Amino acid sequence: MNKIGLIAGNGVFPLEVARAARQRGLGVIAVAHNGETDPGLTALVDEITWIKVGELQRMIEVFRTAGVKEAAMAGGIVRAQLGNSFAPDARALAMLRRVSRFSDDTILRAVAGEIEAEGIVVIDPVPMLKGVLAGPGLLAGPAPSPAQLDDLGLAFGIARAVGQFDIGQVVAIRDGVVGAIEAIEGTDAALRRAAALMGKGLVVAKAVKPSQDLRFDRPAIGAATVDLLGEIGAAMIGIEAGKAMILGRENTLERAAALGVTVYGYE
Repeated sequence: MNKIGLIAGNGVFPLEVARAARQRGLGVIAVAHNGETDPGLTALVDEITWIKVGELQRMIEVFRTAGVKEAAMAGGIVRAQLGNSFAPDARALAMLRRVSRFSDDTILRAVAGEIEAEGIVVIDPVPMLKGVLAGPGLLAGPAPSPAQLDDLGLAFGIARAVGQFDIGQVVAIRDGVVGAIEAIEGTDAALRRAAALMGKGLVVAKAVKPSQDLRFDRPAIGAATVDLLGEIGAAMIGIEAGKAMILGRENTLERAAALGVTVYGYE
């Protein structure tokens, strides 16, 4: 049986990748992160090894022992919680000494480089998942007003401008005023902060950063995102058509419609 290595972070994305790989007849050798990865992944893979964030050599040894030739990254790591879970080994420390900055994109590229130096190709898992990428235009919820589309365009412009410095993916706006730009706190905390400052009716953009490597760092929304938007009374979220993912697509879009949250594929 052909095998794929799965470097699993948090969220539902690793679970969806594991299911898709199995449907293709691939054996799944997973390396999961303590305190981040959903324990439900165990039932969806052939082997699973739990590590702390930063145990790079152990990750590579798991894949080499299993005969893995290709590996995929799926799911993120909450940087704000790394103080409790970061345990870099000697190889990770050496890698970190070589990087120019500690941004998400730079670190992920460096990790991929270490894995590929061992003859294991880091691939984009998205082509294995059918219908996961957002299409253009209205995807769920009420049709946006011209003013909301103007806000969305402004939000994407800002997100792309700050994205060149690798500063998060999310910008929240209402009536032309910026409520929050995502930083180290993550998407959920940024959106809650924007709602606390500006109230209901936010227009949110989740954008691809200009230098983003989509093999392992692709914007995504899911049911949990939509639930949060409904909770804070946000009006709309725009995601990049053809690039951003909608995880659990049918359920996510149904919940958005039920909550009155517009989901829009931005071109």
